[in-house]
Amino acid sequence: NMLGENHSLISEFPEYKKLIGELNNNDAEFSKMAQHYDDLDTEIRQLELDNAPIGDDAMHKLKHDRAELKDRLFQILLKTK
Repeated sequence: NMLGENHSLISEFPEYKKLIGELNNNDAEFSKMAQHYDDLDTEIRQLELDNAPIGDDAMHKLKHDRAELKDRLFQILLKTK
């Protein structure tokens, strides 16, 4: 069990699990963004587990980027459903 909280797309939006899967298969742009989101999330969690050996600013930027990406992905889910 990992200490870092899992914010992967499907854990953030479980009610959209099926749609996320469909978009991942059929929408290259969504798929690329979702992959980038999950990579960022994994990186942030790993850093949190390692007591964030990067500066606060860098960590803040990663979290900001993740939040922004999550927002964009959510807008696509809302438009598509």
